[in-house]
This record gives sequence, C-alpha cells and structure tokens, in this order.
Amino acid sequence: MAREECKALLDALSKATACYHHLVLTVGGSADSQNLREELQRTRQKAQELAVATGAPLTTALRDKRLGAEERAEFQRLWVAFSGCLELLEADMRRALALGTAFPLHASRRPLVRTGVAGGAAGVAARALSFRSLPHEAERDFVVEDPCELEWEILQVGKMIHDMEMKVNVPRWTVQARQATGAELLSSAGVSTSGFVSVEERTGPCDPSKALAATVFSAVLLVAVALAVCVAKLS
Repeated sequence: MAREECKALLDALSKATACYHHLVLTVGGSADSQNLREELQRTRQKAQELAVATGAPLTTALRDKRLGAEERAEFQRLWVAFSGCLELLEADMRRALALGTAFPLHASRRPLVRTGVAGGAAGVAARALSFRSLPHEAERDFVVEDPCELEWEILQVGKMIHDMEMKVNVPRWTVQARQATGAELLSSAGVSTSGFVSVEERTGPCDPSKALAATVFSAVLLVAVALAVCVAKLS
C-alpha cells in the first residue's frame, strides 16, 4: 500500500512540476496576464505540498532495514524520479523569479513580448492538473507576490533536496531502470509502423542464382561502357 501511495503522489507531483514548467515559459510573453501569475502561484504551492507529502513516505520506506531487495529497488526508482522533480521545480522557480523581475505584471497594458503565442494560461493548468488535485480558492483579490517570498520558497526547496540526500543515500548511477533507454519511443514507433510490410515479405527471399546473374550483367555492362569510351577517345 505504501508503494502504491508513493506512486500516486509522485504521479501528481510530476504533473504539477510539468504544468509549472510550461506556465513559467509563458511569463513575459503575449499570453502573460494576471491569470497566469495566479496560476503560477497556485501550481507552485501545490507542487511544494505534493513534494512534502511524497518525500515523507519515501524516506520512511528506504530507511526501513526490513525492506526486501525487490521492493527497495522499486522505491529507489521512485526516489530518483522524485529527486528529478524537485530539481526541475527549483530550476523553474529560479526562472520564474528572474522573468517576473524582468517583466513586472503591471508595467504595461500591452503584451510585454511579441512571441506569437496568445491565449490564456488557465487551460494549461486545467489540462495538466485536475480540479481535484488543484483546488481553486474562492473569489478573492489577486495580490502580486513579493519576490522575497519566492526567494525564500526557493531556499526551502533547496533545503528539501539537501535534507533528502542526507537522510537517504541513493546514488543515481546504481539504480537500474525497468525499461531500456528509449523503450517508450521504440514501442510507439512499432505501433505506428505495424501496418507496413517488410521488404523481404514483399519481395520474397533473395535467390542466389539471380543475384549472381545480376552481378555478371553489371560487370559486362561496365566493361562495355569502358570500351566505348576508349574507342571514342582513339577516334
């Protein structure tokens, strides 16, 4: 049950960090707005809550000496994915701080940067996170967050990463993936090309006698061409 719970929490955290990453990329563009900044705050807060909720059971499980080898390997894979989400979240929070400082929300009524991308950001959050996992608060006045508050949150995430590495030592290079590198891409490519017939199936097996005849014919043709060139030069 603990493993399934960790998987569910990690899945929600992955969606939250992916959503936050996508939203950060639109800061300062033509889609930037008060709604985007509010979604950024909500998604970041939700990601941090999920990170705390995910890290606690993972730490407890990996520090359990009675854990079997197979279960420990599975929890270690979850741990590596969890640490990757935290590192991505921290990097995107730093990017959001830099972009938010460079492009203040109320600096101008016009789009700050003409990127060619237009539209609201609420749809992005709605697609990446369900309303159940990202509850929207009641109607309230939006308050532009203080950059110092975001800096403090960045420090907290960095501290979480440091504490995580100190409590549980799981070197990434020792964790084996359950699938080979690029297995998902290969499987999707296999599905898309399943309707095609291989060359051997269409043409049949290669006949050695026919191959030899083709080789002899090609050689004779080359000799004939060479002789024709020599005759043309001599004449």
